[in-house]
Amino acid sequence: MSFHRRRADRSAPARAAVPAAGPGVDVTAAGVIVHAGGPEREPRRPLNGISDVRAFFHTNAVPLYFISPTPFNLLGIDRWIRNFFYLTYFDSFEGAHSRVFVPRRRDRIDFGSMGDVCNHLLCDPETLEFIARRGPGGKACFVMLDEQTQALAHNAGLDVMHPPAELRHRLGSKIVMTRLADEAGVPSVPHVTGRAGSYDELLALAQSAGLGDDLVVEAAYGDAGDATFFVRGQRDWDHCAAELVGQQEVKVMKRIRNVEVCLEGTVTRHGTVIGPAMTSLVGYPELTPRKGGWCGNDIWREVLPPVQTHAAREMVRKLGDVLSREGYRGYFEVDLLHDLDSDELYLGEVNPRLSGASPMTNLTTEAYADMPLFLFHLLEYMDVEYELNIDEINSRWERGYGEDEVWGQLIITETSPDVELFTATPRTGVWRLDDDGRVCFARQGNDWATLLDESEAFYMRVAAPGDLRCEGAQLGVLVTRGHLQTDDYQLTERCRRWVKGIKAQFASTPLTPATPIVPRLVARA
Repeated sequence: MSFHRRRADRSAPARAAVPAAGPGVDVTAAGVIVHAGGPEREPRRPLNGISDVRAFFHTNAVPLYFISPTPFNLLGIDRWIRNFFYLTYFDSFEGAHSRVFVPRRRDRIDFGSMGDVCNHLLCDPETLEFIARRGPGGKACFVMLDEQTQALAHNAGLDVMHPPAELRHRLGSKIVMTRLADEAGVPSVPHVTGRAGSYDELLALAQSAGLGDDLVVEAAYGDAGDATFFVRGQRDWDHCAAELVGQQEVKVMKRIRNVEVCLEGTVTRHGTVIGPAMTSLVGYPELTPRKGGWCGNDIWREVLPPVQTHAAREMVRKLGDVLSREGYRGYFEVDLLHDLDSDELYLGEVNPRLSGASPMTNLTTEAYADMPLFLFHLLEYMDVEYELNIDEINSRWERGYGEDEVWGQLIITETSPDVELFTATPRTGVWRLDDDGRVCFARQGNDWATLLDESEAFYMRVAAPGDLRCEGAQLGVLVTRGHLQTDDYQLTERCRRWVKGIKAQFASTPLTPATPIVPRLVARA
C-alpha cells in the first residue's frame, strides 16, 4: 500500500496587507494573525479520494481508542492508523503488542457483558491515566456501549465515535429492523410477530400466518445466535420458554434450509459502502454448545454467484438507506439467509455495530484493495470534510479481487459441561499444522498478516490460565487461509485438525469444593 501527500506550493506567495491590531489580536512581524489562545490554524482542505484518506489516517495526530474486552474486532486496524490504541481488560498478547494497553489490576470477575467490561475500563485509574497522558481531544469506539458508557467516555475527555446509544439500541431490535426492512422492500423469511406465552400460543400465532409447526423463534435482542431458538414440539418450547415468555414481541419464522451470508457496510454522508460477502459457520458441536450459535466465517470471492452477489449488495444498500433515514451513521452488519431450496435471499438480522465478522471484512483482500471498511466509519467522526465516489468504490468491491484469496476464522468455545480451572492455554501467535495433524507454536505475531499458507494460522488467546473452564466460555479465535467448510456445509478435515490440535493445548484441573464459582467470562469476540 502507498500513502500520498499533496506537494506544497513552492511558488513565492503574493505579499498580503498586514491588518491593524485589534482587541485580542496581535500582528507579528511576519504578518501572522495570532488570536488569544495561540495561532489560528488554517481550515483543513477537504480530502479528495482514497489516497488522501489513507494519507490522512497515516499521519493522524488524534488519539483514537478501541475500548473492548479484547482487540479482536478491530485487530490489525492499527497498521493503517497512526495513534490508534486498543484498551482492553483481557491480556491476549501478554505485553507483546505495542498498541494494546491492559491495566495491571484485573481482579474483577463479575462482568455480565462486553459493555460491563468497557464501563469498568473507563473507571479504571490506570486506564484513565493512559488516556490522559496522550493529551486532550481523544476519540473512542466500541462494539457494545450504553448510556453509561457514553457518560463515562465524556468524563474521560473522549468523544464517542458512534451514534447515540439510544438510537443504536432501538435499531438493534430484530423486530424494529424487520419492520423497517419490510418498508424498504428487503424481504424476510415468511414470519409473524407477536407474543407467545405458551407453546399453544406460539402454534396459534404461527398458524395464523401459515408457517407450519417447524419454527425458528427470535427474541428482539441477542448476539451470536443466543436469542434464536428452533422449536418443533413441546419439548423444544420447554427448553427455551424462559427466554421467550416475558418478551413483548417475538419474531416467529418458518424454518428453511439455509446458509447464513454476512455482509458489513458503513453509512456515510455520501452513501453506504458495502464490504465483501462471507458465509457463517453456525452450530458446529466441535465449536459451540448452542445449536444456532455463530462460530466463524469463510470469506472468498464466489460466496454467491454474480447475480445473487449483486442482489445481496442491493439489499444491504437499501438497509443502509433505512439506517441513514433514521439518523444512523457508521458501521453495521447484515445477516442474509440463502434458501438452499428456493435460491431466494432473505433478511436474517441487522446489527448496527461492529461484529465478530468485522476482522474478516477489514483485513482480507477485498478490503485491502482500497482500505479497511472501518476507516469509512471513522471518517464520519474525524471532523474532516471529504469527497469520495461511493458508487465507484462499491462497483470495484463487487467485482472482487484475488480469486485465490480464501480466508476463514473460527470462534472456539468450550463445549463440555464440566467446570474446571485452566492451568494452561495456548499463547497468541502464529501456529503451524503439520502433515500428521499435530499443531505447534511457530512464532510471535500480532495478527494474520504474515501467514504464508494453509499450514499456518493466527491464534488469539481469550481464555488464560486461572480462568474458569465451563460450557460456553470462549477459548480463542483462529484465523487461517483456505476454506473451513465444505461445499455441503460440513467442517473440512483440515478445520477439524486445527480445532483438535488447538484444544489439545489446554489443560485444566477440577475445582475444589471451596472454590467459588463466579462467572468471569463474557462474549469477548
